Amino acid sequence: MNELIETAWRLDRLRWVPTDVLGDIVMDQGACMDAYAAGEQPDWLGLEQTDRELAARLCAGCPVKDQCLEFELRTAGEDTVGVWGALDQDDRRALLPYWRQRGERAEEVGQ
Repeated sequence: MNELIETAWRLDRLRWVPTDVLGDIVMDQGACMDAYAAGEQPDWLGLEQTDRELAARLCAGCPVKDQCLEFELRTAGEDTVGVWGALDQDDRRALLPYWRQRGERAEEVGQ
């Protein structure tokens, strides 16, 4: 649980970054996007692995893991699926209540 709280605190630095900017950052700089950039299927795609294993492999060394995670929490919330921000969907769902407790985000102002 402490790891989830620490992650929620770490994401605070992104709370005022607009969601569309976060999406652009992930699309432009995400390590997972490089895997598809060449137009070929990544070699890890056909492997039997859990989402946690895929997250560890896919997101290792990604420079925008936090932006990816913040983006997915904002846009999908409890409906999150797959791998985002180096976490699988179960881990993100467990993180969500701690993340929500951290306060409002950029698009929530004035709503």
